[in-house]
Amino acid sequence: MPIDTRLRILLAAMDLFSEKGYGSTSISDILSRSQANSGSLYHFFPGKQDVLLGVLELYRDGIHQMLLKPAWRGIEDPIERIFALLARYRLALAESQCLFGCPIGSLALELHEPDPPVRALLARNFTNWTTAIGECLTAGASRLPRGTDIAALAEFILTTMEGGVMQARTHRDVAYFDRNIEQLRRHMTLLEYGARQEAAA
Repeated sequence: MPIDTRLRILLAAMDLFSEKGYGSTSISDILSRSQANSGSLYHFFPGKQDVLLGVLELYRDGIHQMLLKPAWRGIEDPIERIFALLARYRLALAESQCLFGCPIGSLALELHEPDPPVRALLARNFTNWTTAIGECLTAGASRLPRGTDIAALAEFILTTMEGGVMQARTHRDVAYFDRNIEQLRRHMTLLEYGARQEAAA
């Protein structure tokens, strides 16, 4: 089925913002990549920021289909789902020779003082990510110490992922990402050990 023009423009912009950044992407770049004419683009998006808002909405609404579902296919263990998701980022880093950046993280860093609607959508995308991780942690709560702050732990996992990606991109070395995830794995192992000690007490 052919992709409608609006979606084609958004998918082109999504790729370009990821490759070049928002600031370095021009309307002419989006028109060239999407093979749309300017009339069609401006019909849907009065300005470049409107395209950005559309892209952020696409990420927001597509997190399960684009990111979570592929990462979690065939994996039932809730804690391992977290590491399977992180492995998707590692794969993207490795395949791109560490040029890949988390799209939302990259945009958040680039847009230091975004307008409120942009900031709200960036925040919503981060919240959707941590909510999905939090659901995994809740499903595996018996393996965590009593009183574990699930929301804070999910935010910590997001920070570990974003920091690992950023360092790997900067150094052009995926080992920086691997070391971050290894420390996270050790942290989770210690939490599981604490839960077992509580259960045995």
